[in-house]
Amino acid sequence: MDFMIGIIIIGVLCFLAVRGMISGQSRQGHYRPPVRSDRRYRPKPFDAKTARATTKSSVLQGAAYVIDGDSIVIQKTQIRLFGIDAPEMNHPFGQKAKWALVSLCKGETVKAEISEEDVHGRTVAKCTLADGRDLSAEMVKLGLAIDWPKYSGGVYRGLETPDARKKMWLADARQKGRMHVWEQFEAKQKTASKV
Repeated sequence: MDFMIGIIIIGVLCFLAVRGMISGQSRQGHYRPPVRSDRRYRPKPFDAKTARATTKSSVLQGAAYVIDGDSIVIQKTQIRLFGIDAPEMNHPFGQKAKWALVSLCKGETVKAEISEEDVHGRTVAKCTLADGRDLSAEMVKLGLAIDWPKYSGGVYRGLETPDARKKMWLADARQKGRMHVWEQFEAKQKTASKV
């Protein structure tokens, strides 16, 4: 008899656990995988073609975890900095751009005013530090990001260093739709890593 009661209790607990997982997903509206903090995690790059305006404006505020030169995470939300393009981590100046953004954000509270969201669930936001400095503008002034006029309206173009587009030729190529340049660069990297 005790054996039978034990099996019933285990069955009920399993049913409640599964039911809780399912109802937890439906309450959120959609499943969003957790943001991983390990170094192997590489988020997909922002895709301008899939970006869409959000229906409501919201603001996030808190400490920022830096992913690369134009992407951060605040309160478990991955954010793409508004209006700029920084090199990818495996591109020239990619590591330098990331560490410059880390330096700007370290110990600071970052405020993100969300304006868009792409299909990958990442938000696009204008991010500012407590003293009012715009992170996008700071990265452009440092010569580690370039203005993306299609999205910024050219607001950061005047802040670009004279050699920025030459240094970040891959980002410039992406903005001009020359993705074959990226493909050639990636192919050379793969070939070099095999040797």
